[in-house]
Amino acid sequence: MLRPRTNAQGPSFAQGLSFRGRLPAVFMNPKALVGRFNPVSRIVRETGGLPDTLGRLGSLEVRLARTTKDIRRAQRLRFKVFFDEMSATPNTRARVYRRDIDPFDRICDHILVIDHEAPRGPFRKPKPKVIGTYRVLRSDVAQAHGVDFYTAGEYDLRALIAANAGLRMMELGRSCVLKPYRNKRTVELLWHGVWRYIVHHKIDLMFGCASLEGTDPAALAVPLAFLHHFAKAPDTLSARALPWRYTDMNLLPREAIDAKVAMKSLPPLIKGYLRLGAVFGDGAVVDRQFGTVDVFVALKVKDIDPRYVAYYGADASRHAA
Repeated sequence: MLRPRTNAQGPSFAQGLSFRGRLPAVFMNPKALVGRFNPVSRIVRETGGLPDTLGRLGSLEVRLARTTKDIRRAQRLRFKVFFDEMSATPNTRARVYRRDIDPFDRICDHILVIDHEAPRGPFRKPKPKVIGTYRVLRSDVAQAHGVDFYTAGEYDLRALIAANAGLRMMELGRSCVLKPYRNKRTVELLWHGVWRYIVHHKIDLMFGCASLEGTDPAALAVPLAFLHHFAKAPDTLSARALPWRYTDMNLLPREAIDAKVAMKSLPPLIKGYLRLGAVFGDGAVVDRQFGTVDVFVALKVKDIDPRYVAYYGADASRHAA
């Protein structure tokens, strides 16, 4: 069984169309990765039996990263979205390399959306470009490499793991889409790739952290209280924010909340997770580095609305443009 530690920062959904996790070096056993990967090898991970291409829509393709070059391209995209566009503060290494670099990148799988005809300006031929990404960490992979879920830096996962012993779990993190592509077409293709991954690896439970923009919980009282009263996780799917990071989400009484207004105040990705059937944990966490207030989100695959199972399980080419 995985034994999550509780001494580091975890992942977060960013406002809009991003979902990312962070981890300082102290979070993991440095020896866990030594010798497990050849640092000069171009092959990072096998596809585990999945085809190279998970779906296509026009010039867009969704697939798994196969090489270190693929992962570096995803890291550059993450830097552009998280640090250039949003309010996150990069450390020295990230600032120098202009990549969102994280030690978990070597053991996680990376789902990429690539535009094979990305414009490059006048008189230059289009060139393939990573315009969307999602990073996933399966429980069996984390256990095999002796590392913990990075969400444990914000939430105590012990009860969740104990209550779901034997289930195949997957942590989602560091997702983002380049601004010009931030539309239904791209996001649905990205999720089509995620769904194919879930089905192939027989995932039972997904979890991670979702974020609301801003660091003042009082200013976010409506969405936080809405999630607390209307989408609170049962004990078997809940995780509680670490004591020294805990912020109460019960900021308004249930009867004072207009559900329609509250839904409009939520970031698109949290709305999407609610539609799928996700539930939310106990307490929020203020993440000043990324300028967000984070909440824990969990979703059992068997609880996903059948309409979405049928939709994302269909051929990607059938998705609306």
